[in-house]
Amino acid sequence: MPQLLALSASPSTTSRTALVADLVVDRLHLGGFAASHLAVRDLPAADLLAARADADGIREAVSAVAEADGIIVATPVYKASYSGLLKVFLDLLPQDGLAGKTVLPLVTGGSLAHVLAIDYALRPVLTALGASHVTAGRFLLDSHVERLPHGGRLHPGAAEGLAQAVDEFVDALPARPLLSAAAPL
Repeated sequence: MPQLLALSASPSTTSRTALVADLVVDRLHLGGFAASHLAVRDLPAADLLAARADADGIREAVSAVAEADGIIVATPVYKASYSGLLKVFLDLLPQDGLAGKTVLPLVTGGSLAHVLAIDYALRPVLTALGASHVTAGRFLLDSHVERLPHGGRLHPGAAEGLAQAVDEFVDALPARPLLSAAAPL
């Protein structure tokens, strides 16, 4: 069973982006996958900004990325690009930090004017980090993500599009051979 990790990179404690990552992790759990969510904003800020890759929290986060087979990268769009918080974290990964991994990019934003942020800003850096496959991903309008007291919900069209993106991500995950099929008897 592939190990999956959702990274959300919004600095906001009421982040719609983090909510979307939670919804994706919930969908993956329902599908029987082992998935977890790492909110980059919860990492020690001083260590993150000083690029202290050897600090406990940062080392554990980088290790979680290394151990995952698939990564969901969720970010708000600011100034036509992914968040600075995501950039700071990605800079701590080794040059081949996403090698062999399937990546699902998710972007939230206030306007459809930012829909190309996935292809023109986020996809190049994910590819530069060696991702073996970056799926099409999904852009979600902030207005289609509703925060509720205990969780949230998506506009029906956004929910359908996100479900399709998650399904495509799951289908793109590398198949792992069964030990019994590979081992001699």
